[in-house]
Amino acid sequence: MKIIFTSEKIFEETLQRITQRGRVFEEAIWTAVKTIVNDVALRGNAALFEYTQKFDQCDLRTDGIEVSGRELDQAISKVTPKDMDILALAAGRIEAFHRKQEMTSWISSDEDGIELGQRVLPLERIGIYAPGGLAVYPSTVLMAAIPAKIAGVAEIILVSPAKQGGLNPLIAAVAKLSGVTRIFKIGGAQAIAALAYGTESVPKVDKIVGPGNAYVTAAKKMVYGIVAIDMIAGPSEVLIIADGTADASFAAADLIAQAEHDEMASAILLTPDEKFARQVISEVNAQLVLLPKKSIAVSALESFGAVIVTKDFDEAVTIANRFAPEHLELLVDQPKQLLDRIRHAGAAFLGNFTPEAIGDYMAGPNHILPTGGTARFSSPLGVYDFVKRTSIVSFSEAALGTYGRQAARFAGMEGLDGHGHSISIRLSGKKP
Repeated sequence: MKIIFTSEKIFEETLQRITQRGRVFEEAIWTAVKTIVNDVALRGNAALFEYTQKFDQCDLRTDGIEVSGRELDQAISKVTPKDMDILALAAGRIEAFHRKQEMTSWISSDEDGIELGQRVLPLERIGIYAPGGLAVYPSTVLMAAIPAKIAGVAEIILVSPAKQGGLNPLIAAVAKLSGVTRIFKIGGAQAIAALAYGTESVPKVDKIVGPGNAYVTAAKKMVYGIVAIDMIAGPSEVLIIADGTADASFAAADLIAQAEHDEMASAILLTPDEKFARQVISEVNAQLVLLPKKSIAVSALESFGAVIVTKDFDEAVTIANRFAPEHLELLVDQPKQLLDRIRHAGAAFLGNFTPEAIGDYMAGPNHILPTGGTARFSSPLGVYDFVKRTSIVSFSEAALGTYGRQAARFAGMEGLDGHGHSISIRLSGKKP
């Protein structure tokens, strides 16, 4: 990593390269995913089984597509009691936080004869995608399933690839902890297609949530409109604003933690303190030596990492809001004051002892967050993503008399005479 000053031409070039990464699907990926999605939509189980055999070396005809209660218990038995306690602790904290997001129906009668309200109902069936290959994230299953359960979703379906037929023990454990009702041993774009269109074995869902690789993400984008999705998740990212009061090793560790996700991950430090910036770079180099995933982190930091020296904090805030990061860390003396000036961030981590990683596992707020600048208009996953709202309208005859003529005239202004007539016929009390 090298220091970049905002006055340099390379600053804008670097920012553009980072913000544009992962936004466009490669044509080969899009073409391959389109073929898979259409095939599963048309041929159902036959196509789903073929792709699972091809990509995951799992014969669903022999091993079965759905995880049985016995299989689930066998997988869970492989999790140590200590690890199970940690998973349960995280689940409890996640549930406690999301309970505060519960939405309720309401109705009001501000005027005689008029009742207006909103009915809140849970989605009936949702699907959660959990990677099961090189990357296994039981924490994400907790983050997706627990809010859905709190919302009252009746059927929570989990899909996760089972290599050689076996479900990952950690995925099995969190599935049971979080209230998942059914688990299918499928992954990739074919699993997304199965959830969206349904097959002979996999029921069609109302919404699909959860991150995956580029093929999974492309498939989610492709089926949007057939079902709802949580978001189009791009590569993960962290942006740190520091004033030099924190230990440089903390900032360096947080940059590395983000970079080890994958080679497209982004890790950025903004600080007006050049001396601190150089200390952080030195710490990054020292800590990378000890990292098991060093090659991945180095590639990410070289391609999409940056240590940027700003003119002042005003400029740092402007850049942060422009970037709208998934994760924002404020390693400053007065983080709450600085937070007041931040408009766009998926999640904000305040102070020297709040690393982004604590939010991934144990804090409680959701870690399924908007990426790639979409924090400008999107929010973290929550209970509100698993409910739908119906407006309630009730007018008495007298109340319609108060507002009906104006409404009928409004309809006429839009050239919709039938609309106006449906109101005026009630006002006159006469049939045509």
